[in-house]
Amino acid sequence: MKYILLAIILVLVIATFTKKEKKPVTLTSNDTILAFGDSLTYGFGAKPEESYPTLLSKDLNIKVINAGINGNTSEEGLRRLAPLLNNPSIKVIILFFGGNDVMQKQPMGALKNNLKTMIQMAKKKHIEVLLVSVPNITLFGLSTLDLYEELANEEEVPLLSGMLCDILSQPSLKSDQIHPNAAGYKKMAQKISASLKEHFHLISQ
Repeated sequence: MKYILLAIILVLVIATFTKKEKKPVTLTSNDTILAFGDSLTYGFGAKPEESYPTLLSKDLNIKVINAGINGNTSEEGLRRLAPLLNNPSIKVIILFFGGNDVMQKQPMGALKNNLKTMIQMAKKKHIEVLLVSVPNITLFGLSTLDLYEELANEEEVPLLSGMLCDILSQPSLKSDQIHPNAAGYKKMAQKISASLKEHFHLISQ
């Protein structure tokens, strides 16, 4: 019995360390990161050169496609994702949707399912995913949405959580109540860059 317990503990320890390992993603000058989302990806409230995808590209010295469209819901994002994933140079997708679903009071179950489908589409193309959460907006302020953590665990993808709550809680980083300004997008790019480096062993060649 003692040996069985030891074997179980060993398996759990190995599984834990295996799950925490960084995924090796080798990015060359011909490779691309897809920044996919809505106005927060587009850079609404700042100049095009101040959007987070542009700043992220400069920081990582890697091409980043800004595929953000103002006002997009997760359903609309899902409808336009497939052609973008046909680009063979894309190695990583930053999936950043949900703000408009929340604002339009769309069902959170539908948001989760749309995000799940987009993650699975990327996986089929052997594209790594960084999921970025958005907060729930209530009369009492901003709060976290559990669905992002649930989804990240279910699909075994890394999650960047709390970034938008942090930025939108600081007036000096906002252009309006729901969008960052140039300084806010700079903060966003820094946090996303750090998360990519944490979860993926980026090797730029």
